[in-house]
Amino acid sequence: MKYISPIIILFLCAVSFKANGQQNDSTDTEYKVFEKVDIEAGFPGGERAWRNFLERNLKPGVPVENGAPAGVYTVLVQFIVDKDGTVTDIKALTNWGYGMESEVIRIIKKTDKWTPAWQNGRTVKAYRKQPVSFVIQEDGLEVKVKNDVLYIRTDNLVTINADKVKDENLHVAISQGTISGNGGSYIVHVNTTGRAIIDVYNKRKKIGSASFEVKLLPQPNRSKQ
Repeated sequence: MKYISPIIILFLCAVSFKANGQQNDSTDTEYKVFEKVDIEAGFPGGERAWRNFLERNLKPGVPVENGAPAGVYTVLVQFIVDKDGTVTDIKALTNWGYGMESEVIRIIKKTDKWTPAWQNGRTVKAYRKQPVSFVIQEDGLEVKVKNDVLYIRTDNLVTINADKVKDENLHVAISQGTISGNGGSYIVHVNTTGRAIIDVYNKRKKIGSASFEVKLLPQPNRSKQ
């Protein structure tokens, strides 16, 4: 049986923009859809109100009902907030499937008017990118990866705990790259970005799966000499 972690699901992570140059032409401002603004559009009432709205309206069981493997999925939806707060042109920027994008689009459509963005001291029509995270876990199976992300071309430490299964009886496989280790501790190497699924077995019987996003390893910041 799979279950959803409601606390993590309701995590709000706003995608913000910064100003890029000055807009002096009032005619252009009237019709332009801004991508970068001084103050981005927001949900009325802020983070707490957004969290309450999700609690009342989001159906967190949708991906489980559609057979999604365990894992962390962040759906990113883009839309336009007009100067009067009206929301239009809603579309998903991710494609995890299992009904997740459709569910987030559905709840965005249920929202009333948002607080519009501001640029150069006036309200403007602007894009907004809103993430919503789903966390799916197998009952009795815990697969942990730092930051819930696998990085390519590096060692990724993965720990696996399964109720009522001895560590020595665990067998694992991965959909891309390699996984090695034992005793509940494993090293994963992945070669391409996207997503990787780790399957966990009790000897030959599959007991569950965990799905993780695969990204490029972040480059360290180097200060100029």
